[in-house]
Amino acid sequence: MMYYARMPAFSNVSLTVKLGVAQTLAWGSSYYLPAILAVPMARELGIPVNWVFAAFSMALLISAVLGPFVGRSIDRRGGRPLLVGSNLVLATGLGLLALVQGPVSLALAWVVVGVGMGMGLYDAAFATLGRLLGRHARSSIVGVTLVAGFASTIGWPLSAWLETTWDWRTACAVWAGLHLLLGLPLNLLLPKPGPIEHLEAQESQPVPPPEKPRLVMALLAYVFVAGWFVSTALAAHLPRLLQEAGVSLGVAVAAAALVGPAQVGARLAEFVLLRNFHPLIAARLATLLHPLGAALLTLGGMPAAGFALMHGAGNGMMTIASGTLPMALFGPRGFGQRQGLIIGPARAIQAAAPLLFGLLIEHYGGGALWFTSMLLLLATLALFLVRRPSR
Repeated sequence: MMYYARMPAFSNVSLTVKLGVAQTLAWGSSYYLPAILAVPMARELGIPVNWVFAAFSMALLISAVLGPFVGRSIDRRGGRPLLVGSNLVLATGLGLLALVQGPVSLALAWVVVGVGMGMGLYDAAFATLGRLLGRHARSSIVGVTLVAGFASTIGWPLSAWLETTWDWRTACAVWAGLHLLLGLPLNLLLPKPGPIEHLEAQESQPVPPPEKPRLVMALLAYVFVAGWFVSTALAAHLPRLLQEAGVSLGVAVAAAALVGPAQVGARLAEFVLLRNFHPLIAARLATLLHPLGAALLTLGGMPAAGFALMHGAGNGMMTIASGTLPMALFGPRGFGQRQGLIIGPARAIQAAAPLLFGLLIEHYGGGALWFTSMLLLLATLALFLVRRPSR
């Protein structure tokens, strides 16, 4: 029998496209949903907007807690059952959102969506690729992030159009239908993995895990906590932050719009220019771009657009590193569970990042950039403490 890791490159491209489209749907219908629908939800239900975001934060926490369990299941059985299940759970949660009548039913619907997010976002997709392709998964991971990097570009306008044309309930119902009509068939087409022993035997130069693996996992966990905190905080507050740094509202909004293209561009550059280097190199560069951009903005007079591009590029490369770096350091065995343990704290901190960073801006204005810069400089130091395993 020939397993997927040995199939032709075209098969890997097909796998990447399927997962990329399915991930675009998963992110657009969950993570990016409240930015458009929270206000009309709260208005019709007669509750504060913060209650909707609190329910969304609860969903993020649930997805973080589920990470190691989902990863362990993918290690054992492959990712297709979990990803197919995520479409069913997300469709159910979105259907419940379309029917909510008050804060209690709203919270319950977001609980279901949170379970679906834990089963079906990047961590599960990366673990699926790792289980299928082993150390050869790097190119496919980059490809999936390239395709799904447009989730907000597609998801926000679609949600806004559905809400303004009909209402937010119809928007949730349409997203639920897309999971059944598009996401479910795509994930059903994913191949079954072979035995993990067969995948490991295909590696021409197996690399032993690093010394002190628990310390390395702790260092990586901090790196992604810092990266995800900064990414989520600035996703919520970048225009306001740039205004505090002395930029007009129009310029701040225009600059913030460059973050998305910068993320996709950096992922493409990583694929073209850094694919033959160890993922540690890209990860170190990713953590340095935000602090360097902040210094140039506040001390060097660089335009706000330059900072937005550097910040976005770092975000884009960090997303790739969350999948490729644990694989390169530890190998395919137990990758899903290990990645869930490493990324779990980062997913949890996302829930608190907008509130905490908003308080920092209130107290320190544009000086809040020094806090995010310090977080990422410490992440860079942590990555320099991580050494490549010797062959």
